[in-house]
Amino acid sequence: MTFSLAARCPRSGRFGIVVTSSSPAVAARCAFVRAGVGAAASQNVTDPRLGPRLLDLMAAGHGAQEAVDRLAATEPHADWRQLTAIGARGGGAAFSGARTLGRNARATGQDAVAAGNLLATPDVPAAMLAAFESLDPGRPLAARLLAALRAGADAGGEEGPVHSAGLLVADTAAWPVTDLRVDWSEDDPIAELAALWQRWEPQEADYLQRALAPDAAPGYGVPGDSRPAAPGERT
Repeated sequence: MTFSLAARCPRSGRFGIVVTSSSPAVAARCAFVRAGVGAAASQNVTDPRLGPRLLDLMAAGHGAQEAVDRLAATEPHADWRQLTAIGARGGGAAFSGARTLGRNARATGQDAVAAGNLLATPDVPAAMLAAFESLDPGRPLAARLLAALRAGADAGGEEGPVHSAGLLVADTAAWPVTDLRVDWSEDDPIAELAALWQRWEPQEADYLQRALAPDAAPGYGVPGDSRPAAPGERT
């Protein structure tokens, strides 16, 4: 009931993940990033505790594949879990337990990893990875993640309609600089997520600056604030 892609950007040092599902609020349970460490997914019959554990293992010095292997070997319900991870060293890693739901598949590359379950076709993760790798690495990581998610949907996606989607990106700050979610949609949550990104992208750097250097940040663009706002800016 879920497909996702986690990736790193060696150019910017960012990590990110994009995910969609037929169930509500998928990103709240399945998507995890940590600045300087990596990105991870815990999906299928989801245990949200496993994503942070994967990140902890990578933060302790384990590569992505070793982190996935160690967690899969010690998790008592590993047969129900589907896990992915990408870390600072590169090399995507994935695991699908024996009881992963429906048609499921994985695809790994040097800078990204994709996986899904209850898929319309096992080609979905490979299509996502190919789309991500085909894009200019100079483009924002979030934009490449969204293009990969759309490619997965165009390749067949889930067996049934998806209803939620999420995008999470970590920079060098201690919090995700982009954290966008569509928790339920009867229409096209992937398109709605892309529209959120289009609204958020011009303001991402400003919000980061407001946190780190508020005295140098641009105006908020709201009634009562005397400083000029950046084009399209909101609080």
